[in-house]
Amino acid sequence: MTAAMERLDGGSAVPAALRGGVVALGNFDGVHKGHQAVIGRAVERARAEGRPALVATFDPHPMRFFRPDSPWFRLTTMDQRARLLEAAGVDAMFVFRFDRDFAALTPEQFVTDWLVERIGAAGIVTGEDFTFGRNRGGDVALLAAFGERLGFSTDVVPPVRDESGIVSSSRIREALRAGDCGTAARLLTRPFAIEGVVEHGDKRGRAIGYPTANLGLDRYLRPRFGIYAVRGTLEDGRMLDGAANLGIRPSFAPPKELLEPFFFDFSGDLYGRKIEVALISFLRPEAKFDTIEALQAQMARDCDEARRQLGSTATGGQT
Repeated sequence: MTAAMERLDGGSAVPAALRGGVVALGNFDGVHKGHQAVIGRAVERARAEGRPALVATFDPHPMRFFRPDSPWFRLTTMDQRARLLEAAGVDAMFVFRFDRDFAALTPEQFVTDWLVERIGAAGIVTGEDFTFGRNRGGDVALLAAFGERLGFSTDVVPPVRDESGIVSSSRIREALRAGDCGTAARLLTRPFAIEGVVEHGDKRGRAIGYPTANLGLDRYLRPRFGIYAVRGTLEDGRMLDGAANLGIRPSFAPPKELLEPFFFDFSGDLYGRKIEVALISFLRPEAKFDTIEALQAQMARDCDEARRQLGSTATGGQT
């Protein structure tokens, strides 16, 4: 087993040291409570059996492949996912490249060619709603039948539930679209966070006294547009509190989807640097202001409210 988690792109067989592992199998976008139950079971079994623990996931998400024009829905990048999996004790992340050829695999081809030959799985752990193969023709019962024939164990983890039902990525997306950061953080076990490289902007924020670090929203789900209390993490691990506009900046033209955090008590150049910005709480919807002075006054109030809310929120933003 390796000290640091390995990332395998799926283009070749798993290295010998990682074969014979217990594999958590699924999309795992978000790595929420339900996903953590599957991954945790795989890690627990792997440790008990003296085997490596792997996670096998898909990129792009199959829904993105089959419905390329659908609205963006991603909750994590592969980099974010990898960090979360490493923190959970996973030894390697194996990424299936979901393309036309992969989508055409029969359930038996997926199991024999990929799970058995390329990954060398000794055990598979997945959720009870997992499907695989062409036209989603395989389910967990078929997977277990293949396992009995081909020599790997199958462990099916039931969904995690709370008072509102099954914990799912869909519920998290609904919460974020409503600006409900608390529910999203509770289901994720951490705040939803957008990561990206800081872009050069038009410097309007700097001109009015609120310099921002501009991030494109890329392929992330679009949360409710508005003003948020946020917590940023820099590449060196420093954490910064701030307020951010997420949306199209209706007071300025042309409209462009951006996340624009203003970090309190920070001065420095973040251009070209990768940062992660966690949405801690929703403050208000976006609004258009007739004058710069009116905008500045509202931004001052937003920053005061963000400071207040962040002051009552534990580091990491969990509620």
